[in-house]
Amino acid sequence: MTTTEIHELLDTVAKVLLRCFVLGFLLLLLWFFAYLAGGDVIYHQGTWFDLTPHEINVIHYCGMGLVKGCMLLFFLFPYLAIRLVLRNRPT
Repeated sequence: MTTTEIHELLDTVAKVLLRCFVLGFLLLLLWFFAYLAGGDVIYHQGTWFDLTPHEINVIHYCGMGLVKGCMLLFFLFPYLAIRLVLRNRPT
């Protein structure tokens, strides 16, 4: 592969990573608003497993935090690293 082809490939990978990050962020927003809108239903289902509302909140917020951390680690940081490499490429 030539240098130009490698830079084009890295640019394409960076675009894919950015789209994945945006879609993950939209998933988090959907989860958050569904949790706000359907909180009573979620609490009612928690009684099936003998969970208190506090435990349900902790489970959901920890899940949201895990998804957010994974999005940062697997999509945003590699995107930024690729962009830094492409920005510093010799002309």
